[in-house]
Amino acid sequence: MSLFRAQGLVRRFGGLLATDHVDLTVQAGEIHALIGPNGAGKSTLVNLISGVLKPDAGGLVLDGVNLTGMSMNQRVRHGLSRCFQITSIFRDQTVLGNLLLAVQAHNGSSFHFFKPRDKEMALQRQARELAARAGLSGVLDVMAGNLPHGVQRKLDVALALASRPKLLLLDEPMAGMGPEDSLQMVELIRGLRQHCAILLIEHDMDAVFQLADRISVLVYGKILTTGNAAHIQGHPQVQAVYLGTGE
Repeated sequence: MSLFRAQGLVRRFGGLLATDHVDLTVQAGEIHALIGPNGAGKSTLVNLISGVLKPDAGGLVLDGVNLTGMSMNQRVRHGLSRCFQITSIFRDQTVLGNLLLAVQAHNGSSFHFFKPRDKEMALQRQARELAARAGLSGVLDVMAGNLPHGVQRKLDVALALASRPKLLLLDEPMAGMGPEDSLQMVELIRGLRQHCAILLIEHDMDAVFQLADRISVLVYGKILTTGNAAHIQGHPQVQAVYLGTGE
């Protein structure tokens, strides 16, 4: 039984069929990568999954719950969280301030009966746990806007984890990173699988092949094939349309 299933997703923009009856599953604890050439429909598919766009047909189920008609916020409450390509941090807040705002936003009523001091201590503890998970414990007092790009991306991931997602969508987390930052992000993502399943959209194929249990290739709005790294690397159509090693 899959943790997440997208079934028969269709999205049209006028005469363009951007998402063509896409079926996609993610298993619990899995890192599933979505790759494809520019214009393949990856952004449209991710926007359909996260709730930015509504499908013309098809459905989405996460852990037995039908997400299809839900808003983005409702999907977050049911365990779906997303990191966008552009960071969504609060640049004029410290790292700790960012994390405190995130955990407070997602805890709300769970602290209803706590005394103010106990609530503050619980929020602090959760925020620091998120920082440790993302490798941010050493920069808690730094203003987020002053962080290097790679560290800002780590903070973005930590903010997405504040909702305790069952499925985390990572939309090109390595974008704009140098080799050292990319290596650190790979290690961070690898460590997250014990906490949630991950759908990874990424152009860095070295990272994809290191991380992904399964890889789906999207071409012209359709899933061309799904398999492990060896299957994808040896697939002649994938080589021709995406990896650039075909004839």
